Amino acid sequence: MANDTATRFFGGSPLSVIAKLILVSILVGVVLSALGLDPFDIVRSLERLALSLWNMGFDAVRWVWRYLLLGAVIVIPIWLILRLINAPRGK
Repeated sequence: MANDTATRFFGGSPLSVIAKLILVSILVGVVLSALGLDPFDIVRSLERLALSLWNMGFDAVRWVWRYLLLGAVIVIPIWLILRLINAPRGK
């Protein structure tokens, strides 16, 4: 019963939703840090992100963590508000 409630609240498997939120948060963080650049620079920023992840090894974890936190500040509250607004009402 508790798992069913969690699945309904999250809109899917909780682990799957959390993983998706983490990925979206990282992407939004990259975009937010690139504000002021044209769209092609955002693509180049993503390419630099992938290259830097490859080249930096364990230092990349700290770098990605920064983007995750930056994006999560926007993504998580919006997701939570949308889940609460669209929550099914009891009969």
